[in-house]
Amino acid sequence: MAMQEKEQGDELLAAVERGDVRTVERLLKGSAPLDWRDARGRTALMAATQANNVVLAQRLIRAGCDVNARDETQLSPYLYAGANGFDAIFRTSIEGGADLDSLNRFGATPLLPAAEKGYLRTVQLCLDAGLAPDHLNGLGWTALLEAVILGDGGRLFADVVATLVAAGADSHLRDRAGHSAIWHAEAQDQPLVLHICVAGAHPPGPPPLDRVRELIRRQSYGAALDMLGEDSGFECDPLDLHYYRGYLLGELGRFEDSIAQYRQALDAEPKAIEFHAYIAQCLRRLQLAEEALHEWDAAIALQPGAAFARYQKSNYLRELNRHDQALTEMEVLLAQQPRRADYWFHAANSLRSLARHEEALAAIEEALAVDATNALFLAHRARSLELRAPGRAASNAGAVAHRA
Repeated sequence: MAMQEKEQGDELLAAVERGDVRTVERLLKGSAPLDWRDARGRTALMAATQANNVVLAQRLIRAGCDVNARDETQLSPYLYAGANGFDAIFRTSIEGGADLDSLNRFGATPLLPAAEKGYLRTVQLCLDAGLAPDHLNGLGWTALLEAVILGDGGRLFADVVATLVAAGADSHLRDRAGHSAIWHAEAQDQPLVLHICVAGAHPPGPPPLDRVRELIRRQSYGAALDMLGEDSGFECDPLDLHYYRGYLLGELGRFEDSIAQYRQALDAEPKAIEFHAYIAQCLRRLQLAEEALHEWDAAIALQPGAAFARYQKSNYLRELNRHDQALTEMEVLLAQQPRRADYWFHAANSLRSLARHEEALAAIEEALAVDATNALFLAHRARSLELRAPGRAASNAGAVAHRA
């Protein structure tokens, strides 16, 4: 019986990975174990979630698959979907009984990675579901701090920050270094975000633009787009117009039209690197990974010393499970800012995923050199010590530190 269960479980996972709806339906009507796990601890639902296969994920949730089942990285379908902006699956996972108190291995709710990556709609969905706006993760950051520290201060992240502040996020809360979101916005020269953190809203502008933002909050994307139509007579900063049109078209699934709006913005202002980021996200949603990475590279080329585009590219590479390439980007960031404990922590996680446990241990020691009492880093070190190959000399552990 156990062998039959394994065979059916493996077949279900394989069918999901192929996107084979017919085989999945046949297995669900039979006795296939819904929450069978592969060698990485993934269920069929997690495999469907990672592929953002909405049809299969929703079908598996309706069949009773566990939205809270965690894989070896301690992510559940609910946590993964929220962290990656897979909104249809995220909503269905909540309806399917997601544990809203569950946290990822960084001690975060899905709100924090959604804010960090600029997934505006996911941020609103998290807040609508009742996730606390000021939850602190293991780094001592809230969603607002992540949006400021790891964002670029551009239009999208300003909207993320405004959404968080409107929901009650405290811009005066301090991180483990004693700095608030207001301090970070000023230090990183983000005037629009700074204004929102201090005043609690966008600067005064054309009233129709405020109406567009409200319609976006309500997910009334078609109505908002109509307000910005070519024949609407609405006038504002041309880059604002391209941004909102592009954003709305993307939320309506019209990604090619969205990209065209962002390209027009770049034609008008070639140095507006935030629009490369918006194009990269459209390409990601189209599952055009190489094209998306090329767009991140275009942003990096405009400002090679800036952290935002390179950090977001490394995030995407981790999502693609390309940890060796993510690590390369992180090493460049560490060469620029060797005292960033969060960068060392991300490097350690990629090294662990690559089974380079000696180097992962060295990287987490660097993080602890910056923040010696951080419980998240201490737990990571303990696990790395367990995973480290027996007999390997600790003195050989510093390769990533020297490269960075």
